[in-house]
Amino acid sequence: MGLLAVEEAKARILAGVKVADIENVPVGCAAGRILAQDLTAKRNQPPFAASAMDGYAVKASDVEQVPVELVVIGEAPAGRQFSGCVAAGQAVRIFTGAPVPDGADTVIMQENTTASNGKVVVEQSAKNGNFIRPSGLDFKQGDLVLSANTSLNARNIGLCASMNYGDIPVRKKPTVAILATGDELVEPGNELRDDQIVSSNSIALAAAITSFGGEPVDLGIVPDKLDKIEQAIESAASNDILLTIGGASVGDHDLIGPAFANMGIELDFWKIAMRPGKPLIFARRSEQAIIGLPGNPVSSLVCARIYLKPLIEKILGLSSHDDIGMAKLASPLPANDLREDYLRARISRDDNGQLIASPFPLQDSSMQVTFARSDALIIRKAHAPAADAGETVSFLPVDF
Repeated sequence: MGLLAVEEAKARILAGVKVADIENVPVGCAAGRILAQDLTAKRNQPPFAASAMDGYAVKASDVEQVPVELVVIGEAPAGRQFSGCVAAGQAVRIFTGAPVPDGADTVIMQENTTASNGKVVVEQSAKNGNFIRPSGLDFKQGDLVLSANTSLNARNIGLCASMNYGDIPVRKKPTVAILATGDELVEPGNELRDDQIVSSNSIALAAAITSFGGEPVDLGIVPDKLDKIEQAIESAASNDILLTIGGASVGDHDLIGPAFANMGIELDFWKIAMRPGKPLIFARRSEQAIIGLPGNPVSSLVCARIYLKPLIEKILGLSSHDDIGMAKLASPLPANDLREDYLRARISRDDNGQLIASPFPLQDSSMQVTFARSDALIIRKAHAPAADAGETVSFLPVDF
């Protein structure tokens, strides 16, 4: 099986993906979720003409000529409608957010009045509608306020609550099982022998999955024993996606491929023409997508950004698109070979506001510090010619 181009691999992974079902969650728990249906307003906001100031509700015709003295006939605090009607020569003490009384058509803020003995002297005139928020100023009942596929942030959550939604229809988060394999792996925080490695991939991938909108399910570390690996793969059958980490090459201890073969899981492809991340496996088991990631931490996260992120987004009903940016190179790059390169880089701006991409001088895929300090991956197509400083390159943002 030859090396597959990145775009072809991505197209195969995304082909035939079903959008997740809908579930209702409390509005207070919907942050970060993907709205599954259009939301229309259940009421007007504000639901009544409301005062925008503390002051006095009056008739505009009474305050055309000032100063003028008016009789205070009651008050309207927030949450309580004044039951009477304002007539000529009268005023109602009103507070911010309170319904404007019948008969009143303007509000005078209290700083422009002097009150005593049941009367108020208005010292500044005002036109009809002054400091009054009309009913439906923000939105009206039946208005389409939020569209399906919106990612719900704090502002949108508050808006949903204002529309009187106690529960929100959202897409179910795809569950992503994470299976790390390797006798050499040890959970972080433990004492290690010199021949052991701290298992960081599962933790990093779980964080990435969460940021992509999925629900990680950590299956733990499985030793390099074929039966144990098969048991773990079987235990993950109910999840939307299965990620295996490591064991995807052809060594004596690389058992992911043999496990799939024993279980009747047919590979769609293996090996991508990319760097880092060449030894990547993809298969399907019924509707479950299975991605076998390289064991190298940088390679696995780069592959997660390129393949797993759009897969999760498509399951959530979002349009799959690459948010490719363009920037000028800060330093020259040599010609590329047959594998598409993803170079870790920093993005900055020059004095003219132009985006500048600065690739790190060392790109060894074992260097996690370099990746942690990166905020972009410069994309170098297969067989790309050498590029000089100042030339324009494309990059993929790294924001997880």
